[in-house]
Order: sequence, then C-alpha cells, then structure tokens
Amino acid sequence: MSSKQRLVVGVTGATGAIYAQRLLQVLRELGGVETHLVISPPGVLTIKHELGMSRREFHELADEVHSFRDIGASLASGSFATAGMVVAPCSVRTLAAIANGFSDNLITRAADVTLKERRRLVLMLRETPFNLAHLRNMTAVTEMGGVIFPPLPAFYLHPKNIQEMVDHTVARVLDMFGIVIPTPRWEGMEADAGEGRL
Repeated sequence: MSSKQRLVVGVTGATGAIYAQRLLQVLRELGGVETHLVISPPGVLTIKHELGMSRREFHELADEVHSFRDIGASLASGSFATAGMVVAPCSVRTLAAIANGFSDNLITRAADVTLKERRRLVLMLRETPFNLAHLRNMTAVTEMGGVIFPPLPAFYLHPKNIQEMVDHTVARVLDMFGIVIPTPRWEGMEADAGEGRL
C-alpha cells in the first residue's frame, strides 16, 4: 500500500480544464499526495481546446492514470483507500449521473464509491444559469455528503491575472481535503478613515 495520501481527480467536458491542470501541478510540487487521474472523452477534447495539451501531456501531470471505461479499476472499489475525489471541472451531465447513482463509467463509479465510503467528494461544477434539474441534482449530491464547489474567483483579493484566480480556487479546493498550501487569505476589511465600522 502507498504511504502517500491518495486523491482521485476526475476531468469532464465542462469548461475549466485549467483547474485540473493546476491542481495536479500543485500536488506534484507539494509531494506527499498520490494523484489518480480519470478523464472523460469530452474532457480530453476540452483539454486540447482550452490548454493546447495532448492526452499524453496531461497524463504526465498525474501519478497514476485510469481509463474512463475501466469500471474494474482499483478506484471502483471502496477497499482502495483515498482521501477523496475532486471532479474538476464537473459537467452537469456528470453531476446528474452522480446524483442519481449512475455508475456507468469510472468517474461516476469512483464518485459513487467516495460517497458510500463517506469520503470527501468535491464537484467543481461549471454551468450557468442553473435550471431546476441542476439545482435538484446539486441538492441530492449535497444531501449525500458531497460538496458543490463552483470555481468562482475571489475578487476581494484583487487578482492581477487569471493564474492568480485559478491558484486561489485550487488552494480552496485543497482546503477541503486538509491539504493547506500558501495562498492569500481573507483577513477582514478595514473601514476607510471617517466612515466608522461597516
């Protein structure tokens, strides 16, 4: 058994492949966390379109890569110990499958295992605006113990570029797993002189 903490990373076809890319890079730099990557076919297309990376190049960011169709992989069993799973980004189709227990591929099966084993599942959901089906599916996943985590930028930190916004969001996601990395944090707001307290 690995002495490292394991984290499962799923990538689906929603926009936002940069979040998975940066999350894997940060964990590689940090060390001590063994990453297990699964990418859906639409996820591969999105990675190529948004990042200009091939499947092989993206695979190199992870410690272990599993086939999307391999529902017999280690990740499909609760006996394979992990700290949990993050789907970054998470499409509404994947959300719906997880919410309704459709374990028809390794991403949705690994998510189902994560929930049944009472481990942390974080879905970086990408869609706007939401319809009622989306909202009901988010509620269902939340009731099962999952965390819906839309990657919204923190403008109060006055980010200078997209990379700073992505880095802060990735740090907040890793907080969900008890993995703390250096990042600007909210330290309160000082009232302007003469305005008093807010």
